[in-house]
Amino acid sequence: MKVFRGLPNDRARAPCALTIGNFDGVHRGHQALLARVCSAASELGLEAAVMTFEPHPREFFARRAGDLSRAPNRIANLRDKLQSLSNAGIDRVIVEHFNEHFAAISPQDFVERVLVEGLHVKWLMVGDDFCYGARRAGNVAMLAEAGKRHGFHVETLPTVMHGAQRISSSAVRSALAAGDFGQAGQLLGHPYAMSGHVIHGAKLGRTLGFPTLNLRVAHRPALSGIFIVQVHGLGPEPLPAVASLGVRPTVDDSGRVLLEVHVFDFAQSCYGQMVRVEFLEKIRDEEKYTDLATLTAAIARDSEQARAWFARRAAALTATDRI
Repeated sequence: MKVFRGLPNDRARAPCALTIGNFDGVHRGHQALLARVCSAASELGLEAAVMTFEPHPREFFARRAGDLSRAPNRIANLRDKLQSLSNAGIDRVIVEHFNEHFAAISPQDFVERVLVEGLHVKWLMVGDDFCYGARRAGNVAMLAEAGKRHGFHVETLPTVMHGAQRISSSAVRSALAAGDFGQAGQLLGHPYAMSGHVIHGAKLGRTLGFPTLNLRVAHRPALSGIFIVQVHGLGPEPLPAVASLGVRPTVDDSGRVLLEVHVFDFAQSCYGQMVRVEFLEKIRDEEKYTDLATLTAAIARDSEQARAWFARRAAALTATDRI
């Protein structure tokens, strides 16, 4: 899959079947849309393409207003989003930098300069509530009319449901915030996980007797707290662990978000290695402790609870195998 930061240059442009959106989490609704794009691209002999945005437009406007509480918490980082798009069969992704200039583009200029000249769109699919251009002035009806003038076909995808619930990024965020990983997995179509490179930390966990793998989290995640997890990428099988995702209020007042993972009975150095942390169950919310001794005792309790959870799961799997 080819990834472009902004519109491709003249030599890299190719006729495409395109869809546009934030695709946070690439949930089952997104997957249905992407499958239709790939099918249309195959039928028409085009490349299947996605245009997405960084930062999320709502995050951009929240920062401009000085109120980050209006910004959506992220389900996935850009790396994980791109991997999900690749897994869905997309040929090229345009990551458009959403800034003042892009926010001010008129609906007409968006169609002519971005879709027609910049991307050579021949077929386009959007959600039935899609809006575009400055102040979200463009809608699906306007887009369909523009398509007739400029020679591209426009389709919309009906809402995808899970039972009585509309599948949406907001629904996934709500499930993650509540620690309901079963529901999140149903909406996503796979278990929830975060990936990243292991970075050097302050080594505090090591001094407390609980060494951790540290992953930088550049966005405001859709969940926080202490979790039972398993780590992929350190061996042939996922390794059991306990993790903290948050701002570490006891030892850090910077507000920087970090994912710290204590892998049980694991002592290898793996700085720089790519790992994927799969979330299994929430233990509790993040807390601020009065001293390191109290923090250490809490980590020990969390670790014991996680070990017991894995022991119960192993026993249940063994019992199932015997049936």
